Amino acid sequence: MKPARQSVQGPVNISRRRLALAATASLAMPAKSAPPGGEHRNILFITVDDMDVGVYQHMSKLRRLVTQPGIEFANHFISLTLCCPSRATMLRGQFAHNTGIRDNVAPDGGFGKFYLEGKEASTVATWLQAAGYRTAMMGKYLNNYPSVESGMNYVPPGWNTWFVANGGSYYTQYWYSVNDNGTTRNYGGAPEDHFQNVLLRRAQQFLRSAAADPPGRPFFLFLAPFLPHKPYRVQVEYEDLFPGIQAPRPPSFNEADVSDKPTWVQRLPRLGPAAVSAIDTVYRKQRQCAASLDDMVERLVWTLRSTGQLGNTYIFFTSDNGFFHGEHRIADDKRRAYEEAIRAPLVVRGPSIPAGRVARQVTGNVDFAPTFAALAGVTPPDFVDGRSLVPLLGGAPVVPWRRAFLLESQTAQAVGAELAYAGLRTTARQSFVLYDNGEGEFYELATDPYQLRNRYAGMPVALKGALAGQLGLLRNAGGAALRSAEEMVAGA
Repeated sequence: MKPARQSVQGPVNISRRRLALAATASLAMPAKSAPPGGEHRNILFITVDDMDVGVYQHMSKLRRLVTQPGIEFANHFISLTLCCPSRATMLRGQFAHNTGIRDNVAPDGGFGKFYLEGKEASTVATWLQAAGYRTAMMGKYLNNYPSVESGMNYVPPGWNTWFVANGGSYYTQYWYSVNDNGTTRNYGGAPEDHFQNVLLRRAQQFLRSAAADPPGRPFFLFLAPFLPHKPYRVQVEYEDLFPGIQAPRPPSFNEADVSDKPTWVQRLPRLGPAAVSAIDTVYRKQRQCAASLDDMVERLVWTLRSTGQLGNTYIFFTSDNGFFHGEHRIADDKRRAYEEAIRAPLVVRGPSIPAGRVARQVTGNVDFAPTFAALAGVTPPDFVDGRSLVPLLGGAPVVPWRRAFLLESQTAQAVGAELAYAGLRTTARQSFVLYDNGEGEFYELATDPYQLRNRYAGMPVALKGALAGQLGLLRNAGGAALRSAEEMVAGA
């Protein structure tokens, strides 16, 4: 028998330390300007968890309802391929070396660090709320939210509606709790309690309520499902889908010769039958999760259409990082600088976006916050590193644009010098990575798209120096100086 749901109401616990830090945080309010088209548009931002581009391509409803009537960004990348750093970057428009969030846990990351350092005082939520938006955060926030210092029912500044998992086994989708606008609500193990079902209902409720707002009060909904993150537990109606399916077998799958790769790759064993079978199982489950997410997108689009809001709403769909399914002998991971992890889906539909477009410019998760600010008609603070994607949405030529995108990792203190790196992904389809132990990787993706031949040892000296110099600038820069360094032609 399912236990009754309970609610726990309590005061928001804000530590004195956080108050002191918040007082010294950057509180520069964005300047107001005219939004594109002269109207304030709604924004639905859907960020799923651990979905690679290959799995996204099987989401037929998403592709029909968002990709085909909108724009697909074919070269969209994640700067640090781990949940909390990626999401902090989305909220602030900064690379990890500037947010200070380089891990999911202390001391290098996690919600607690973001909170104690007062970073929530200036995020895309506070900017848009100040511009008159009704703002909502639903689903997954930052890893290890909440903290002892914040308290269970803490709601960060900038959010009018807050529906975020705050306890229990939410990754398993059952037996978890949610902070619902300052009240903890507990959910059990019934089918209707599956977090994906609860999240969809709550999002639809928000969209219907927002439709009743005055025309001058648009909404920003940041919707963040836990799917398809492990343990990949989908609703029961999807559990029998795709029997016998296998993960893709590109040339990089279970790579035979890794003698040219860094030491950490050389130490990975070839994948045996049991490991390959486990990869296929994970892939099947992620495809099932994608089917559930596909249905979620369809129902949200239907809700927007039925409430008369679809024509005035930008819908963004992306992932916080990619995922490995055995490429380069890597299984069940995402924290490396290869294409499978750093590349993520990004599709957008909305007012004045020509249908069926594909953008080839290099974009990243650092660009979301300034993009949403631009759509809201505000200029973000000077600390923002990213660029607004709004000029790309209409298809007009955009000059200048970045020529290189910064790749970052967890710190050497957290993962060791063999795994800690900084790198570049260039518009010339080059991948350049320097590890803290002195090793390096360089791939010409135009001729080696599967990154099978590491050319670092034989790189032209001038090119190696130019890329290393540009990387050195980017990994220590911020704001306008960083954007300027991105436009260098070192890797072209």
